[in-house]
Amino acid sequence: MAEQVLIVLHQEHSTPGRVGRLLRERGFHLDIRRPALGDHLPDTLADHTGAVIFGGPMSVNDDLPYIRTEIDWIDVPLREEKPFLGICLGAQMLARNLGGAVRRHPQGLVEVGYYPIKPTEAGRDLMQWPEHVYQWHNEGFEVDRCGTLLAEGRDFPNQAFVYGNNAFGIQFHPEVTLAMQHRWTVKGCARCELPGARPPHEHIEGRTLYDAAVCNWLENFIDLWLETGKQKGQSHPESLLAAE
Repeated sequence: MAEQVLIVLHQEHSTPGRVGRLLRERGFHLDIRRPALGDHLPDTLADHTGAVIFGGPMSVNDDLPYIRTEIDWIDVPLREEKPFLGICLGAQMLARNLGGAVRRHPQGLVEVGYYPIKPTEAGRDLMQWPEHVYQWHNEGFEVDRCGTLLAEGRDFPNQAFVYGNNAFGIQFHPEVTLAMQHRWTVKGCARCELPGARPPHEHIEGRTLYDAAVCNWLENFIDLWLETGKQKGQSHPESLLAAE
């Protein structure tokens, strides 16, 4: 029986995109659950290699039962030291679980489109990072009490962090396929008009310029992330397997 990774999605037609493809290519079965639609999350990850919580249009600040459930559930991979990855909303849930605040930009700015990031010293020690990444969010997370900052941005300074050895949060969306990007920019076109957002044509142009580096980063990152499951008890990013 193939090893499996828990995949948490937030809408009926959401997919794990390239993250799902890369995990399948590495031989993993995807155990896809949607708590927003009534799916239960496991009490333990004993039968899973790790877990990924993806993004969604909701906020960790929304008064919705499944939001609180997911935030609290993150205690499971943290306690069991299983690889955990939070993407966008999932990263904000991880930050909230660890006591960090999640809030909107004070000037009302958003990141919708491609934006530059740069690694911190800890991030550079960990791996090579892309210079631009795809974003789709209007809130950001605090990292002060949440672990080690790995990558920074301009308007939303906290872009990636690691807690302990196994739990990562990233604000951006490396999982987005071309089909997903087209769907987001068409169905969510109103968001492309918000303060700080990029117009739709720049999303496609940005993909041509930046996506190869993002793909390379994601390939390396997934391997590094899976490796953390073999390194229990090590708490610093310097201990992680660098993926150059």
